[in-house]
Amino acid sequence: MDGPKYKDVLTTGQVARICNVAPRTVSKWFDSGQLRGYRIPGSKDRRIPLQQLIRFMKAHGIPLNGIETGEVRVLIVDSDEDFVELLRQSLTQEGSYQVRTASTAFEAGAQVKSFRPHVILLDVSLPDVDPRAIGRMLAADPETQDIRLIAMGGSISEGESQALRQQGFDNVIRKPFDVRQVMRAIEEARSVMV
Repeated sequence: MDGPKYKDVLTTGQVARICNVAPRTVSKWFDSGQLRGYRIPGSKDRRIPLQQLIRFMKAHGIPLNGIETGEVRVLIVDSDEDFVELLRQSLTQEGSYQVRTASTAFEAGAQVKSFRPHVILLDVSLPDVDPRAIGRMLAADPETQDIRLIAMGGSISEGESQALRQQGFDNVIRKPFDVRQVMRAIEEARSVMV
């Protein structure tokens, strides 16, 4: 399975993910003229042609692996070590995913800062997890608001599933599931970003 292919023209959010920086950093590069692009007429939205981004990254020594690999960074937050290891191996082998894991909400918070995942797979039944608070916290920070959230759980009812979506989750998958379901959920959540 191929990873996401970037278009010829990128948004500041996409450039931020590729360069592993905050979107406002990309805006500063653009506004100072270091990173060339254009604004959408009648809007403040900026667009950066892929070739301009590559030129900028080479000039500033930024690794091009964010463009070349197209790897999606996935953080799995679940306390079941065997399940996590099986899911991590499956995603790494089956798709172009870079995967890290955390077993607590605290550990996940540290991983979000250092790993900057595109997608978080979160077991909503963990004792220290408040799904509503996590959704609000990620949405409130410009550096994390583009992270896609997918809830996982063994006994999530239809009503709970709808509530999770209202709390900022992009998808809900019920355990047990196969890796194809997870990959589909990740790709669906990612597709709303582009």
